[in-house]
Amino acid sequence: MIIYLHGFDSTSPGNHEKVLQLQFIDEDVRFINYSTLHPKHDMQHLLKEVHKLLEHSDDSSTIICGVGLGGYWSERIGFLSGIKQVIFNPNLHPEHNMVGRIDRPEEYEDIATKCVEKFRSKNKNNCLVILSSEDEVLDNKKTASELDAYYEVVWDEQETHKFKKISHHLQRINEFRNA
Repeated sequence: MIIYLHGFDSTSPGNHEKVLQLQFIDEDVRFINYSTLHPKHDMQHLLKEVHKLLEHSDDSSTIICGVGLGGYWSERIGFLSGIKQVIFNPNLHPEHNMVGRIDRPEEYEDIATKCVEKFRSKNKNNCLVILSSEDEVLDNKKTASELDAYYEVVWDEQETHKFKKISHHLQRINEFRNA
């Protein structure tokens, strides 16, 4: 099973396209919708929904993946749920770059202090990071420097922030998932 978390733009048709692409490596792709506006509520909701999906699955190679804000949540929810993560252009600091777009961006800072201390050290090698060198929203060189001590980082030279085509990374995702 693959659990997919959308980014800030939850209604983008690109979400459906990514789900369809992921179905090439696993026909069981689950899309979880969340508000994006209320971080603490989103975290509780996502943990509950992922827990429900995992309870009803016997797939030992389940992964969670997301783009942008969905990447932020996939890393944390996957870690807390004990499953591998694949994150595309993750928004690692929404408390800074989403001010004015979400109701309470300071909740992201609160979540960071409440989460397991140094969780990336404990999550080492359980996340695959795919970054676009053409990301027009985030500085992915900073993202890479924050994550490359913990996770494998793969660079994409074609896609933009929303990462419309993930298909050329499916083989690598499947290898990571089954390793």
